[in-house]
Amino acid sequence: MNLFDDTYKTIDTPAEGLFKDKGSKFIAYAYPLKDEGGVKEQVASLKSLHPKARHHCWAYRLTPDRSVFRINDDGEPAGTAGRPILNVLLSYDVTNILVVVVRYFGGTLLGVPGLINAYKTAAQEALEAATIVTATVGDVYRLTIDYERLNDVMRIVKEEGLTVVKQDFDNRCLLELEIRQQSVQRVLGKLANVQGLTHRYLYTR
Repeated sequence: MNLFDDTYKTIDTPAEGLFKDKGSKFIAYAYPLKDEGGVKEQVASLKSLHPKARHHCWAYRLTPDRSVFRINDDGEPAGTAGRPILNVLLSYDVTNILVVVVRYFGGTLLGVPGLINAYKTAAQEALEAATIVTATVGDVYRLTIDYERLNDVMRIVKEEGLTVVKQDFDNRCLLELEIRQQSVQRVLGKLANVQGLTHRYLYTR
């Protein structure tokens, strides 16, 4: 992701794919993923759904700059499962996504090239079935403002199409707003004109 690019591609709903070869069945599941904590849960869920499957191999990519990734061959020969799945994620240029491929062994060894092809094709089938969407990177800011100035802030929120992440209205109001990175300087410039407003950066999502 370059300095001026505040978008990335991901999926917004789970999808499945299937590939069969010499009696072995490879079922691929693609999931939207927010953080690494979700991986264990999804893999455990699939292991309970497919208790007789021989392998549950996976790969994921995380963060808008696509810099975080991990693979797992789950007992398959090194480089024959997790890496081919990850390569599919790279070729589709998607992030914040987990793909798990569940293998039922059909009794015939496929060999290294056969395994690589099977895991790659199953992952491709899942991504072909998925709806790939473009998401924007947003910075979340916390604003505090006197109640009588709240309308001034809400007018800017409406003008800029900002997302209100959290709000707490009292004599002194608290708002957490997500601002698309490309628009941060412009929006903060507008907010600076609101009397008595203070803000601070919280995080990027």
